[in-house]
Amino acid sequence: MDPGTSGLLFPGSDWDFATLSRAHDAIGKIATDELHLDVYPVQMEIISSEQMLDAYSSIGMPLMYRHWSFGKHFLYQELLYRKAGRGLAYELVINSNPCIVYLMEENTMPLQALVTAHAAFGHNHFFKNNYLFRQWTDAGAILSYLDFAKSYITRCEERHGLAAVEEILDAAHSLMEQGVFRYRRPPKLSSEKQREGIRERLEYEERSYNDLWRTVPKPKSGEPADEAESKVAERKRSLHLPEENLLYFLEKNSLILEPWQREVIRIVRIIAQYFYPQRQTQVMNEGCATFVHYTITNTLFDRGQISEGAMLEILRSHSNVVFQPGFDDPRYSGINPYALGLDLMQDIQRICMHPTAEDRDWFPDIAGNGDWRETLLEAWANHRDESFIRQYLSPTLIRKWRLFTLNDAASDSHYQVASIHNERGYEKIRSALADSYDVGTSRSDIQVVDLDLLGDRHLRLQHKIRDGIVLEEESRDATLRHVRKLWGYDVSLQGVDAETGASVYECSTRQIEE
Repeated sequence: MDPGTSGLLFPGSDWDFATLSRAHDAIGKIATDELHLDVYPVQMEIISSEQMLDAYSSIGMPLMYRHWSFGKHFLYQELLYRKAGRGLAYELVINSNPCIVYLMEENTMPLQALVTAHAAFGHNHFFKNNYLFRQWTDAGAILSYLDFAKSYITRCEERHGLAAVEEILDAAHSLMEQGVFRYRRPPKLSSEKQREGIRERLEYEERSYNDLWRTVPKPKSGEPADEAESKVAERKRSLHLPEENLLYFLEKNSLILEPWQREVIRIVRIIAQYFYPQRQTQVMNEGCATFVHYTITNTLFDRGQISEGAMLEILRSHSNVVFQPGFDDPRYSGINPYALGLDLMQDIQRICMHPTAEDRDWFPDIAGNGDWRETLLEAWANHRDESFIRQYLSPTLIRKWRLFTLNDAASDSHYQVASIHNERGYEKIRSALADSYDVGTSRSDIQVVDLDLLGDRHLRLQHKIRDGIVLEEESRDATLRHVRKLWGYDVSLQGVDAETGASVYECSTRQIEE
């Protein structure tokens, strides 16, 4: 049957590129004309399961330098997939301009339609419009930068050897979590012309590199205390301490790194920064994409452009994605961001169109405004997970999810239910859930606080401990060794209580090596 005469976009499960194009155009018309989505141009690629596994291993990027950890990750994911221990994603989307969407060749046509709406329009709109992605990433430059990074590291391997490059990459990868700017804007990615200048400068520095520049005279003894403190304060100001981005600090200030090593660290740092907004917006990003695909596919079905059989297949895949196991289910691993995100978006739609008296009390600015599209667009653009939940989680959704808070102090022998479903409890539950999505509180806060360039060049780091949670000793010591490898001299880490400032522990690489 000709889909053009039947009104259906596709008659069955089989697909070809003409069918994909027809479905893309129909989905795009609803996305832009009716949902008012603003998206990057889309580049769609069809890949095999092995190519999808390969993309998994290289953190989802289409271009990536070589590292042993990627191969290890590939083998692990392949083993799980072959033994049916884990399925593969239906798609993969890249935050770039144009937005690259990878579709699995094994997908049926109904599933291709679902993931096209989900990734090519839902994620695409979120990437382009959310303030975090606009502030912290450069979608137009990331692909050319990755191409530069891959070729640059390959040249370093040819010139300096695989072992030397791998040693720097291992150390830099261990610090990726502490290799991002959280509170100030990083410099933009340079253009191809600027990168050519960087390449020439690095080659010149490598030719003229002299080990003597690192020899710095030691300080004179017997300086007055006030003068010494003044010099310490001046040193911290000149080095912009404290510094939250460890990779940036080491790249700019390490006295032992050669120019090519600094550039390798910078590459790792920029890739870490690229992924930083995604960690803060998982619920919103997946919720936006899931809401978009659910709304668009239902609209196509209502208009007779998708058959009942295709819609049942779409709903089956959709249900699998948004399934939320109970806390006592063996499959439970936390809150499913797809499920929570979709419920939040649909609840906002309900509040805008059919609010209750309770909704009008909690959300006077949006309740009954009749414009759920603009309300969602504004929310997607101006929030991250923590602020979005803090503002839009409703008592209705709290009751639906049966959320409550527990006091689970380690010193207590029993849990205590701290907040239930009443006016005060709703506020505390919403605040507690929002806090759990705050990257600033869930990630270790480790900063460079001081160093002595004129003395023993001791680098001092500080870890602010929240809720009594200290670093795991084995991984802490291993990471400190990596920091020392990049710094070249003794490194110490002091753990201090974030509220009182009291010292909890202190360790150094000198102690670890002894």
